[in-house]
Amino acid sequence: MTTAAQPLTLAFVARLVARDETADEVQGFLTKALDLANEEAGTVVWFALRTDATTFWIVDAFASEADRQAHIQGPIAAALMEHADRLLAVPPEILPAEVLAAKVP
Repeated sequence: MTTAAQPLTLAFVARLVARDETADEVQGFLTKALDLANEEAGTVVWFALRTDATTFWIVDAFASEADRQAHIQGPIAAALMEHADRLLAVPPEILPAEVLAAKVP
């Protein structure tokens, strides 16, 4: 569960279910959020995934609780929560997780 630079021990797994009519907008939001994730030094890995027409996932990992908290209090989470009622069919499900093993470059 390590990268070349730092061990990954903590994560978030978030499930987002878009409204039918806003699925493309959620996709665009997540695509653009990559730039913000890249600016977060403590966010070691960040993925935005889509498993069907309206279900999206964010998976990210961190080396410390401070880094995880900085991320959840940062601009991606703030923008998501600001637009969640309009974009999502149900509230986002954001689960803190423990990294058991990881393979990252």
